[in-house]
Amino acid sequence: MKNYSLSWAWKTFILSICLSILFSMLSQSLFPSLPVFLSLFIILFFIVISVIFDMIGVAVTSTDLENLEKHSSDKGFKTAKKLCLNTDKVSSFCGDVVGDICGILSGAGGVSLVVNLHILNPSVYFLITCLVSSLIAGLTIFGKAVFKRYAVDNCESVVLYIGKILENNIFSFKKFEKNKKNS
Repeated sequence: MKNYSLSWAWKTFILSICLSILFSMLSQSLFPSLPVFLSLFIILFFIVISVIFDMIGVAVTSTDLENLEKHSSDKGFKTAKKLCLNTDKVSSFCGDVVGDICGILSGAGGVSLVVNLHILNPSVYFLITCLVSSLIAGLTIFGKAVFKRYAVDNCESVVLYIGKILENNIFSFKKFEKNKKNS
């Protein structure tokens, strides 16, 4: 393994821990006091974010640079190309870091939702908990399955669209670029 791969893995490890701590603290402090409808909205929000980032990771992984070069005059091409040149990092960040954290948060939201229902009967509580966690998992898996297929079939379009969005934002994605000495 090359040094930059291990370096990226360690950076991802640290980033994941920091983001998990931050979002866990937020979810543990916010979820218990949220009304049921707001908990449902937040759970769906995290599921959607997880699905979208998974789609981006798959699209970047599926894109053939030669096919992408046909779009060199399109807005977002330069950033799209950078994303595709750093497939391992982008895929890891989108699918693993963001996807897994959103999965954890949607699960925490599900627990909070069930707790906020104040169900006193242990059997009913058990059944509702199983139902909520199953629905969260099912919706996430369904969304990812649908959008993975979409990402594979439309990878260049998805990557160019993401490139366009990133070029229009203030974010700098230089951390996804390979070091020149490692290229």
